[in-house]
Amino acid sequence: MITVGVAVGVAVIVFVSSLVQGLQSNIIQRTLGTQAHIRVLSPDQVNQTLPPKAGTLQLLLEDKRAQRLRSINNWQEVMATLDQLPVLTAVSPVVSGPAFAQRGDALESVALVGINVERYQKIIPLKNYLISGQLRVGADNVLIGSQLADDLGVQVGSKLRLDTGQQNSTVVNVAGIFELGVRELDARYVYLDLKQAQSLLNLPGGVTVIDLTVTDIFKADEIAAQVGRLTSLKADSWIKTNSQLMNAISAQSLSTNMIIVFVAISVAFGIASVLSVSVVQRTREIGILRATGATQQQILRIFLFQGAMFGLMGSVMGSAVSYALVWAFNHFGPGLFYIPVPINLVLLALLLATLTGTLAAAVPARRAAALDPVEAIRHV
Repeated sequence: MITVGVAVGVAVIVFVSSLVQGLQSNIIQRTLGTQAHIRVLSPDQVNQTLPPKAGTLQLLLEDKRAQRLRSINNWQEVMATLDQLPVLTAVSPVVSGPAFAQRGDALESVALVGINVERYQKIIPLKNYLISGQLRVGADNVLIGSQLADDLGVQVGSKLRLDTGQQNSTVVNVAGIFELGVRELDARYVYLDLKQAQSLLNLPGGVTVIDLTVTDIFKADEIAAQVGRLTSLKADSWIKTNSQLMNAISAQSLSTNMIIVFVAISVAFGIASVLSVSVVQRTREIGILRATGATQQQILRIFLFQGAMFGLMGSVMGSAVSYALVWAFNHFGPGLFYIPVPINLVLLALLLATLTGTLAAAVPARRAAALDPVEAIRHV
C-alpha cells in the first residue's frame, strides 16, 4: 500500500510538472511567435536645458519631449556588429511607422512594417502564418492581416492606397493575407518592402528598429543589457515588454514547486510511519539478528534499503502512470496544447522519491539499530 501511495505521489508530481511546463511553453511560443526576442531602438529624445547662471535659481516646468520617427544612426555598422554575437540567432532591420490604408470609402489606421524578407523570416516565420496568397513583398506587393482584410473588404489581388499623411502615398497590391492570431496585429500590420517603407515614411536609407532573436529566451534581459552597452542604443527584451506574462509564469512555477514539496512530505511521512510500525512488529527478530552477530550498521542499512526500495519501486510505478495520464490528456483532452514528458523530469522524480524514502527511513532505522538484543528478544 505504501508503494502505491508513493506511485500516486510521483504520478502527481510528473503529470502536474509536465502539464505546467507544457502550458508555459505553449504560452511563450504563442507570444514569441509574433514578436522579436529583443528590439533595438534609438534612445528617447529628451529636452536640452541650459544650466543656470551662478547664484541664480532656475525653476523648470516642462512637458516630456514628443518622440518623432527617426532612424538608428549607423544602423548598418550596428547590424554587422550584432551579426557577430554568438548569443544571437537572427538580426533583422525594420522600418515601421503609422499610415492609413484606404479602399473606396473604407479607411483604416495601420502600421507599416518595412522588412527584408530573408532576414525577417528568421524572426517571425510569416510563411507559416499565411492563410491565402504568397509570401511576396516588393514591387508594390504587400502582406496584410486577416482582420484588416475583412475591415477593408479586400482579398488577394485587391488594390489598396497607403497614405502616411506626409504627402506620400502609393497604391499597392495585396499579395498575401496572414493571421498571426493576435487581433491587434491582424487588424493593423501591413508588411512591405524595406525600401518602399523608407520612402513612404520619409526615412531614406534608415531603419527604426533592429529585431533580434536569442538562443536562450529566458536570458533575453541579460543579452538586451549586453546589446545596449555594446551599441549605446535602447534594447528592450520580450521579458520587459511582457512583465505580466512573466509574473504569471513565475506564479505557476511557484505553485508547482509547492505541490511537489507537499507531496514529497506526505510520501515521507507515509514511509516513515510504515517502517516505524515494522520496527515495533519485528523487535524480536531484530534482537535475534543482533544476538547472532549482526552489527548496528547492518540493521541500519536493512531499514534504509527498505525505505529506498519503497521510493524506487513506487516512483517506477508512478512514472508509468504519469505517462498514461499524459497520453490520455494528449489524445482525449481539449487539444489546446501538447504535453511532452521530459526524460530529465522522470529521472528527477525517481531520484527524489528514492532519496525521500531513504531519508524517511532514517529515524526508524536508527531506532531499530539502537535496540538492545536482550530486551528485544524478551519483547512480546
